[in-house]
Amino acid sequence: MNQRQIEVFHAVMVHHTASRAAEVLFMSQPAVSKTIQQLERSIGFALFDRVKGRMLPTPEGLLLHQEVSQSFVGMAQLKNAASRIRDFGSGKLRIASLSALSTSIVPLALKAFQEQHPNVAITYQARLSSEVRDLVASGQFDMGLAADEVDTTGVDAVPYCRFRAVIAIPPGHPFARLSKVRPKDLNGVSFIALAPEDTTRQEADGIIRAHGAEPRVVLETPFSTTVCSMVLAGLGCGLVNPLTAGDYTARGLILKPFSVPVHFRTLMLFPSSRRQSRIVRDCVSAFNNVTKHPAVQFN
Repeated sequence: MNQRQIEVFHAVMVHHTASRAAEVLFMSQPAVSKTIQQLERSIGFALFDRVKGRMLPTPEGLLLHQEVSQSFVGMAQLKNAASRIRDFGSGKLRIASLSALSTSIVPLALKAFQEQHPNVAITYQARLSSEVRDLVASGQFDMGLAADEVDTTGVDAVPYCRFRAVIAIPPGHPFARLSKVRPKDLNGVSFIALAPEDTTRQEADGIIRAHGAEPRVVLETPFSTTVCSMVLAGLGCGLVNPLTAGDYTARGLILKPFSVPVHFRTLMLFPSSRRQSRIVRDCVSAFNNVTKHPAVQFN
């Protein structure tokens, strides 16, 4: 038994006649009949009864074809998978990002990507930037968005976008009457700070100190969303990414411009040992196009 004999047998079973099978396989009818006879001799039982020039499957032939059909279904699936890999690299996409982008940029980008590739399965996780970096570096995820303080060893890092920070204050705070908050205004003020390793915090701390001011840090957190929650609860004011503050302004949070530009900067990360598939390239394009979306402010 060999692969060609099985292919001829399958063709005869599917197309019901040796002549039609011969046309499909670009063979002569006698060659098809000879191949079937060779297969029958090799397996030791008849596959067809020859009745008035017709080839009628025997019960054994029908049983064997059930097994053969499963193999051909599996081969068809492999061919389809090969086509997807050829065209797209995979039928799956795994993305991780810092949480600050999870309610704004990521949904917009993935919606545009999904419209282009409706059959691609997407796995998404919002993580700390350091965890995003680890997931991408290990090859578990195809791409990631992280703050620029992460270690980029073992990943390909590309600057993505930046957002100008604002000062979040609770209702009734003295800063509510100001058109903008200056560094010196923060001296002695209760302050919800970002984590010490955050480059935005480091930049802001340097500016505030340069103006001779020192806020009273009452809490530190790596998340702008947590800063917004703590500010809204009245613990103090804080520097936040405006992308994360939208839901909180509806609940009373007040945002004021910071007079000196301070930015949240993000990186796009990729596994360093892997070429980008078409799916990943198309996803990158979707994320880049989001920077033109009117619902997202970049400055």
